[in-house]
Amino acid sequence: MNKPVSAEDENIGPLPTWNLGDLYPGRDCPEFSADFDAVAADAEEFQKSYQGKVAGLDGDGLGEAVAGFERINEILGRILSYADLLFAGDKNDPEIAKFHQTATERANRISTGLVFFTLEINRIEDAVLKGMIAASPALARYAPWVRDLREFRPYQLSDELERLLHEKQVAGRGAWNRLFDETMAGLQFTVDRKRLTSAEVFHLMSDKDGAVRKKAAKAIGKVLGENVRLSALITNTLAKDKEIEDRWRGFPEPASSRHLDNQVEAEVVAALVAAVKDAYPRLSHRYYALKAKWMGRERLDYWDRNAPLPEDADTTISWAGARDTVLSAYGAFSPELADIGKRFFDNPWIDAPVRAGKDSGAFSHPTVPKVHPYLLVNYQGKVRDVMTLAHELGHGVHQVLVADQGLFLADTPLTLAETASVFGEMLTFQKLAAHETDPGRRRVMIAAKVEDMINTVVRQVAFYEFERQVHDARREGELTPDQLGDIWMQVQKDSLGPVFKYDKGYRNFWSYIPHFIHAPFYVYAYAFGDCLVNSLYAVYEDGANGFQARYLDMLRAGGTLRHKELLAPFGLDAGDPGFWSRGLDVISGLIDQIEA
Repeated sequence: MNKPVSAEDENIGPLPTWNLGDLYPGRDCPEFSADFDAVAADAEEFQKSYQGKVAGLDGDGLGEAVAGFERINEILGRILSYADLLFAGDKNDPEIAKFHQTATERANRISTGLVFFTLEINRIEDAVLKGMIAASPALARYAPWVRDLREFRPYQLSDELERLLHEKQVAGRGAWNRLFDETMAGLQFTVDRKRLTSAEVFHLMSDKDGAVRKKAAKAIGKVLGENVRLSALITNTLAKDKEIEDRWRGFPEPASSRHLDNQVEAEVVAALVAAVKDAYPRLSHRYYALKAKWMGRERLDYWDRNAPLPEDADTTISWAGARDTVLSAYGAFSPELADIGKRFFDNPWIDAPVRAGKDSGAFSHPTVPKVHPYLLVNYQGKVRDVMTLAHELGHGVHQVLVADQGLFLADTPLTLAETASVFGEMLTFQKLAAHETDPGRRRVMIAAKVEDMINTVVRQVAFYEFERQVHDARREGELTPDQLGDIWMQVQKDSLGPVFKYDKGYRNFWSYIPHFIHAPFYVYAYAFGDCLVNSLYAVYEDGANGFQARYLDMLRAGGTLRHKELLAPFGLDAGDPGFWSRGLDVISGLIDQIEA
């Protein structure tokens, strides 16, 4: 691993790095090669045993086959988790990049031979499959997995086409994803003659000194502008690739496959998006107008969006302080939640320092149920970093709780996967706010939470709108960087309000957002999760009896239940037209508190 770019701040203290040894001891270890060889042999034997024969199995036979399929996928998942995490830790190392790509290609070859299995399951008639599940406990265990698999049945292509699309991923979408990742990881931004990583330069956009924020913003705009033609090529290519596959499969709109993945109805997403857009004036427009007044300005520059308020002490929070704050907040809600969270700090499961080549974002990687998740953050000692830690730890705890379901049933749709993470943020915020007695500091704290919620709800819905417009426009032909910049600027102005001023460099800020590349239309899941958590937390504050136990049961359910079933014990329904408005009212209420 590379040495951190900047010297460690003595106020932050020592930061942990992860040890991936619980997956594999190293790239050249015999265990890695042995697993690859064994899973290749198992997959070949599976193919010989079942290809063309699935329809002839009884319930127990199909249950046994699904269990074998799951075991093969768990070994492949372990292999790819190790390769992915190694690559996330240093995307600038060509040897690691080669290792990652080689592992991905070999795993893809193995899994291509197994594509037949789910296709043949989906060709079984509904009534027949229902009877098989009813007659076999072995197969009934996997009923939720079969249910979700069959959602894609209408969009399934021939076996030959499905195998071709699967195998070409490594030279198609996967290759463009890698190009984006390595390009972004290699970017350097010069501020005051210092060369910074993207994590470091975006961190400066929250600096207390407006001159520093401006320099950082100008540096970002300059470097992204120098690379915008490549970014536009990647975006155009992936959007066209998606359009071709969607057309062949018969998906009605670009986001349809994401809705199926998320196990959420298109009309529910449409209601969420409409509610958030309708709320722009009373949320982001109103809040940022207030912020301009606090800063003594009529209008704000875009680099002031995440600026600390004038009263903000802008203190640095040590890693130990962040850990104690988050675990204390989790523990006040549920000791079990805190005990699971503590494991991440007691073991080398978190990678926290900023490094050149390291993934600039934050995530919790679930790996596979038989191991444990790993967290990646870029900790720089600010309140936002503490909230990010609380967010990713929520994912990690959720992934631990659901592991007993096994690989296939532990998989949680993005809309619900964001629930635990956003709830963890809310617990941490409420813990901090409850102990703050100074009115000025309390206002700053609430304002920071409002900004986080606006970033999670308003900004992510704006991102979703950007993607929708880009994918719709791409159907008419390739988009130039200027056209992409025009779409970006319009959704930013609509969502953030008239108080902001922009320059030419901001037109290129769309190009650094990895979700557009790796997971099209992922972003609305954040808004879904935030509004859902606001409603959940209101139930908790009302003193609902047994809330904690029901909440943990919801997390443990993983992918076995849909959102309607998961929320029913709390008296909530995301299909209710008023559901999203109630969640947004929580944000509006916090703005009322600040204003008062």
